[in-house]
Amino acid sequence: MNNKISHDFPAPGEPLAPSHASADTLALLTRRRSTPAIGLAEPGPDANQVEHLLGIASRVPDHGKLAPWRFILFEGEARNSFGMILGKVWAVKNPDATPDQIRCEQQRFERAPLVIAVISTVTEHHKIPLWEQELSAGAACQNLLIGASAMGFAAQWLTEWYAYDCDIKDALGLRSGERIAGYIYIGSSASEVMERPRPRAHVGRWKA
Repeated sequence: MNNKISHDFPAPGEPLAPSHASADTLALLTRRRSTPAIGLAEPGPDANQVEHLLGIASRVPDHGKLAPWRFILFEGEARNSFGMILGKVWAVKNPDATPDQIRCEQQRFERAPLVIAVISTVTEHHKIPLWEQELSAGAACQNLLIGASAMGFAAQWLTEWYAYDCDIKDALGLRSGERIAGYIYIGSSASEVMERPRPRAHVGRWKA
């Protein structure tokens, strides 16, 4: 795996090609598949790769140039320390939980070397509809998946209960109008991943 990535993001005002014909990109999009977080392992992206991934995640449609998203990274010991919060909150809200169940919650972020929380940070009462701002955060999640795959890593986009729990949101410091678009788990694949059934596209053609 080549960890030497050139940060060749264009500068503001730099002329850009309207398209980038790439058979490799088409192949990636045709065959990309999420890897369950439980099947991820070391190594994860290094600091250079993480920086590049976040730059890629930010290159999404963004009507109004609001940048309606931000990222929270969980690496190393931070995964365990936040897991302790997950376990504590779960235990309080599930008083009948067994020690094994609580331990499972504590270890959620240890399933991958890197977890990126993508936070939707909408600007309320703005001419850009909230829905469009939220879609931009979703696009950032998808760019992380595609970028990770292109770097040779496996990844999964999850929400689970701790994307919607008010106490977890408080622990993460979410402000008014902020929501968790998803947690992106990134690492190396520790097992073979098989293709799953895919839905056929539902297509209609407008006729005047």
